[in-house]
Amino acid sequence: MSLFVIVGEVANFAAYAFAPAILVTPLGALSIIISAVLAHVMLREKLHIFGILGCVLCVVGSTTIVLHAPPEREIESVTEVWDLAMEPAFMCYAAVVIAIVAILVYRFVPLYGQTHVMVYIGVCSLVGSISVMSVKALGIALKLTFSGTNQLIYPQTCAFTLVVISCILTQMNYLNKALDTFNTAVVSPIYYTMFTSLTILASVIMFKDWDRQNPTQIVTEMCGFVTILSGTFLLHKTKDMADGGLSTSSSFRLPTSSSVRFSKQTDNDSEGIPLRSSESFRSPH
Repeated sequence: MSLFVIVGEVANFAAYAFAPAILVTPLGALSIIISAVLAHVMLREKLHIFGILGCVLCVVGSTTIVLHAPPEREIESVTEVWDLAMEPAFMCYAAVVIAIVAILVYRFVPLYGQTHVMVYIGVCSLVGSISVMSVKALGIALKLTFSGTNQLIYPQTCAFTLVVISCILTQMNYLNKALDTFNTAVVSPIYYTMFTSLTILASVIMFKDWDRQNPTQIVTEMCGFVTILSGTFLLHKTKDMADGGLSTSSSFRLPTSSSVRFSKQTDNDSEGIPLRSSESFRSPH
C-alpha cells in the first residue's frame, strides 16, 4: 500500500511540472471517486444513490475544467519561475499568508485548535497554496534538467526545495492534528475546498493563468470547480448517512416473545383489563 502512495505522489508531482496548478489541483477530487468505488468493490461498503450522484458531479466538474483549462506557460529556466515569485503581487500574497499562519499558530491554535476545525485546516490550506507553487517550480526545474538543461546549479532550485520541505512538514503536522481531533468526514471536504481555492488563487497571482483566457473560459472553469465541490460534499455527507443508517437499522430487531408479551400486557393495562402475573410470564407453547 505504501508503494501505491509513493507512486501516486510522484505522479502528482510530475503533473505540476507539465500542467498548470489551476488544472491539476481540482482534479484531486478524482481520488475521492476512486476511493469510494474501491471501498464499494473491495470492502463491500454500501454506496448510496446520492454517493453515485456525487461521483457523477465530480466527473462532470473535472471534465469541464480539463476542457477549458489554460495552456501551460512556456518556462525555459528556474530563474524565470523565481522572477515570477518575486513580483510584488505574489510577494504580497506570500506575506499575507505567512502573517495569517503565524497568527493562527501562535494565537488561535492554543486557544481554539481543539474546538474549531477551521484553525488547523486554515494553517494547512494556507501553507499548502505556497507549497504547491514551490512544488511546481521544483518540478519544472527537474523537467528541464532531465531534458538536458541543468537547473540544479542555480541557487533558486535549492531555495524552492527548502520551501517545499518546510511547507510539507507543516501541512502534515497540522493535518494530522485535525484528523486526530475531528471527524474525517468533516475535515476532508473542508480541507479540499480551502486548499484547492487558495491554490488556484496563488496560481492565478503567480503564473497569471487567467491572462491567457477569456471571461467565458474563466466562468466555465469556476462552474466546474463548484460542481466538483458539490460532488465532494455530497460524497462525504452520504458516507455519514450510510453510517448513521447502519447504526439506526441495528436498533430495529425482530420482537422476541418476552417483548410481545410485555407489549400485550401494556395494551391490556391501558384498556383497563387486569392481567394476572402468571399469564404475563407464561412460556409460549
